[in-house]
Amino acid sequence: TSGSVNQTVIQNKSYLICRNGIFYYSRRVPADLHKRFDKDRVIISLRTKSQDKALGSAKTLSDRLERYWDSLRLELFHSRELGLYTMSNISEKPKPSSFTIDDALKLYFELKGNGRRKTFFQLANRSVDYLKEVSSTSVVESFQPADATAFRAHLFQKGLSSASVRRIFSSIKSIINLAIKEQGLICRNVFASTFIPEDNASKKRLPIPIEALIAIQKECVKIDDENRWLLALISDTGMRLSEAVGLHVEDILINQSVPFIDLKPHPWRSLKTLGSQRQIPLIGSSYWAAKRLKQVNEKYAFPRYINESEVNSNSASAAINKWLKPRTPKGCVVHSFRHSLRDRLRLVECPSDIVDAIGGWTTSGIGQKYGAGYDLNVKYKWMKKIEVQGSGT
Repeated sequence: TSGSVNQTVIQNKSYLICRNGIFYYSRRVPADLHKRFDKDRVIISLRTKSQDKALGSAKTLSDRLERYWDSLRLELFHSRELGLYTMSNISEKPKPSSFTIDDALKLYFELKGNGRRKTFFQLANRSVDYLKEVSSTSVVESFQPADATAFRAHLFQKGLSSASVRRIFSSIKSIINLAIKEQGLICRNVFASTFIPEDNASKKRLPIPIEALIAIQKECVKIDDENRWLLALISDTGMRLSEAVGLHVEDILINQSVPFIDLKPHPWRSLKTLGSQRQIPLIGSSYWAAKRLKQVNEKYAFPRYINESEVNSNSASAAINKWLKPRTPKGCVVHSFRHSLRDRLRLVECPSDIVDAIGGWTTSGIGQKYGAGYDLNVKYKWMKKIEVQGSGT
């Protein structure tokens, strides 16, 4: 029986026991070494039902253990191959760093903040403030997956949309990734793979209907002030609001065979992508607005919203959207003119890559990265096809 086998083996000092027909090696840690380990017995499955094989394996293990005990006594080296951890090693495990999320934010700004716009700092500061509102710790190495889950729930409880929550998580993820890399922190970024569900707050931006667009363009000509010039300029170019607000008067070239906007980055306003730098033909209301801007201003196209260090797109957006609201269907904002331009170009069957070139959208495909792009005259030809007659030119 297994009991008689166990008794025989132990008497032979082979340190074997048998459980359910499987032999195990079982041996006490010597008394003088007890304090070096976290348990007082070595138990290893030999994975065999053969007593002969078990005896051979046990003899080998005994020889190795004897050498191991001796080496520990002489303090020449130690080993963990048998699943034993010395108490000295346990006590010597590195203590968690005290590097906090505020330290990480400071490091993030120092290394990545140079030349960034104010919104970069605002998002990072706001994201960290949100995290500190709900997290049970501020130490980066102490963050647990539960902290990321609680953080996500906290943001949704604030009424933020999925897009906003993703943006905040992306900011926190970048801050902590940099801290882990630069400080050599021993932890993983628990915010890196948190699932953010979709919600009903994300709504598709609607284009401005052509009837409303025409009426707005006519009213812009009638009122004839700076905000209406801005709106008219956007309406027939599809520029982003920040792109238009950040224009220098010298970016507007009207005394050419093809009048156009030479859209490029400035110290006070960067561009969203590399493809955003482009030349946009001027037609219709945009051409009218460009002429008015050249007549009135000498440096910045919209000095009310710009200085030498930044543009105030939020202020411009608030003013223009307030004026647009009673004049457009629900859900339409100033950015809707950009969607309208794309739809208008589709209606005249403009090739999609030319549409992308006009609007500064990223064009898919490796081939699109080669060559100099579309000539201004080609873009102007397609833009003239969507020009609204009597729009102020």
